[in-house]
Amino acid sequence: MGSLLLAVIYLAFISLGLPDSLLGAGWPAMQSSLNVPSSYAGYISMTISLMTVISSLFSPHLIKKMAVKWIVIISIALTVCGLLGFSSVNQY
Repeated sequence: MGSLLLAVIYLAFISLGLPDSLLGAGWPAMQSSLNVPSSYAGYISMTISLMTVISSLFSPHLIKKMAVKWIVIISIALTVCGLLGFSSVNQY
């Protein structure tokens, strides 16, 4: 049981940090297809960081309202939606 919990925590940690690393790896291809300067990646990264701070500020309130497992499931689902959004846009 402890190993399963450790695996779930590890996967949650990796999936929540995934957008930051994928932005760095995928930006050269995104930049050329969107026809924008490379500095625009900073705006996207800044937005991701701002949303991380906001979610950290609201986490105590959410933990009081619902179980931690649902918070992790919802945050992973939102991460997946964000990554799908990055992959499907054709305009900045």
